[in-house]
Amino acid sequence: MSERPHLIASNGEPTEAGTMSDDKAGLPKSEPLRLREALREARIESAERTAVFHDLQDAELARLEQLNDAIAPVFAEIPPNVEIFDRGITRGDTPRLWIDLIAYVVMDRDHRIYRFIQDTRNGPKILAESTSIREIVEAVTRYVARRLVERERALATSGEVVIPARAKRRGGTWRWLRYVVFVVALAVIGVLIAAWIAAGKLVP
Repeated sequence: MSERPHLIASNGEPTEAGTMSDDKAGLPKSEPLRLREALREARIESAERTAVFHDLQDAELARLEQLNDAIAPVFAEIPPNVEIFDRGITRGDTPRLWIDLIAYVVMDRDHRIYRFIQDTRNGPKILAESTSIREIVEAVTRYVARRLVERERALATSGEVVIPARAKRRGGTWRWLRYVVFVVALAVIGVLIAAWIAAGKLVP
């Protein structure tokens, strides 16, 4: 009967083959970090170390992109015929994550605090302020819900019926076809009347 081969460990003591592979198999597997998320974290860390204006601006953009990804599921639930929201990030001296035409998120002067702002007649109004993405997501979700309710009330007051874009396209096609049929029918009737009049004149 052949003996099981032995390996020499780093401490000089013999160890049985298969032990190292068994130990590796027992290690917990960590989930892979997404490259895009890793790049954002690297930009933030680099900006905090150097404190250069452009680097800090990149860090603000990276944090706003993280928030933008976090609120994406909220906007995915909005009906497609609702067009009051216009989400997107704009660059510049002060990068902003726009929710609609009057509400946006910026980073505070320390580049760590998210500030959710709404423009009003009396000036900018801070709706939420936090370093936590979760708290800002909740504030944005509540804001979106309020805006949807306001839209529903406005439509109910005006009596306007919201027609989906697909139905509008179908309705426009049918109207065009009815118009063509109507014009052709008028032309045929006109030709028949002219022929009837001409035939009456020819009869002695």
